[in-house]
Amino acid sequence: MGDAEKLNMPRDVVIGAGVGGLCAAIALALAGRDVTVIEAQTHLGGKIRSLPSDAGPVDTGPTVLTMPDVFETLFARAGAKLADYATLIPQPILARHFWQGGAQLDLFTDTAANADAIGRFAGALAARDYLRFDRLTRAMYDAFNVPMMRAGKPKLGAIALAAAKRPAIWPALLPHMTLTRWLAGQFSDPRLIQLFGRYATYVGGAPQKSPAVLALIWQAEAAGVWAVQGGMAALAAALVRLARERGVQFRCGIAAQHINVQNGRVAAVQLADGSEIMARSVIFNGDPAALTTGLFGQMAQGAVRQSATQPRSLSANVWAFAAQINPDAPDLIHHNVFFGGNPAQDFGAIARGRIARDPTLYICAQDRSSGDTPMTIERFEIIMNAASLQVGIPLNPHETDQCQTEMLTQLSRFNLHFQTPPPRAALTTPQGWETLFPASMGAIYGRSPQSLLAPMLRPTAQTRIKGLYLAGGGVHPGAGVPMAALSGQHAAAAILTAPISL
Repeated sequence: MGDAEKLNMPRDVVIGAGVGGLCAAIALALAGRDVTVIEAQTHLGGKIRSLPSDAGPVDTGPTVLTMPDVFETLFARAGAKLADYATLIPQPILARHFWQGGAQLDLFTDTAANADAIGRFAGALAARDYLRFDRLTRAMYDAFNVPMMRAGKPKLGAIALAAAKRPAIWPALLPHMTLTRWLAGQFSDPRLIQLFGRYATYVGGAPQKSPAVLALIWQAEAAGVWAVQGGMAALAAALVRLARERGVQFRCGIAAQHINVQNGRVAAVQLADGSEIMARSVIFNGDPAALTTGLFGQMAQGAVRQSATQPRSLSANVWAFAAQINPDAPDLIHHNVFFGGNPAQDFGAIARGRIARDPTLYICAQDRSSGDTPMTIERFEIIMNAASLQVGIPLNPHETDQCQTEMLTQLSRFNLHFQTPPPRAALTTPQGWETLFPASMGAIYGRSPQSLLAPMLRPTAQTRIKGLYLAGGGVHPGAGVPMAALSGQHAAAAILTAPISL
């Protein structure tokens, strides 16, 4: 069969070239399937994106890479080595944490080193608190890793059995046990409650409203954090290169407009230019809310329950720019957290759709991943938690300036100043995320995690429509780069094991 004939045959179509879509495309191609990826943007990588700066492209999406084995395994299946496509740089310090008044705490992959650092930071009692917390979160992680995070669909029986074998974690699984409340029972120092509570924001939740079980995210980070040489965009580029080498075709800069369904099964994808691609299956690698709101046609609107996409997670204001900082600024590393003075007020403002005063800020100093301290201009990504448009409203120019003022004022309290403030174009607001990812309402992490059963309510790879599947951070197993990658592989596996339709 010639290439022209093959193009007219039904194929697997992936809508969206985020990490989940790319990993799904690779997995399908390795099984000998003909795969086409449709991407509305001109760049590939989804939320892994960058903006130009005077120091080169600067990340303005995910910056924390954990669980590299997810990618190493996929490349090995393709007969390749991830190291030949991207250079991962292990970070000796997971993150550096700063509090107003001069307190500072580094955390590491080694439990004993963390206990020692916390002991010097807050005393012997705090060190003992940490060791107990580390044991409990390890038990949580061991209970939920395989039957929940690594499984294509949560296995309730296996989850219940794993939890039953670990009675020490039962208090964290109580229906109304929030992360903040549980941490208050683990730590006597409020700064450590604040530090470990921030892991709820990794999946788009406020610690005061998110379930205590999210404390297990600490263990995923404690197992190691890596930077990518060239920024996270280099990881997306590695996936694209592998996909192309294994025969995946890409059509970029053109949007998919409709998913056509015939007799209850996907049949084709219609593009914005009027062309149509016949499909034997479709993987939608976007926010599942885009299906429920009808953005891809009425035929696909019922593919996902609306309750699987609502309510929405947190959003963020994200600056990505290059600047020089003052010589006597705090000693930054790759990952840095500057804590606000009152987390309850911080998240309380966000819950009301307001710009937080005295906010907690995350800073990725992109050019410090190898331990070097740039002497001149360097690249920064700064993230401030924000409400989705479901709660807040688009910022007007005055509020955008106010948002930047709050960020700069907060950092000045830590004696961190930029020689040149970031331009307005360097800021992506919740409205900006909605523009990039329609129907997301600016929510970066899909459905809100702020209920005990939220992980069970996320959509899985299979939808109500035969041949239509889901992948991405809004899909089980949830937000985060490795989780999105797993979702894509789950979607591919569901396609490859589906009954053959005549």
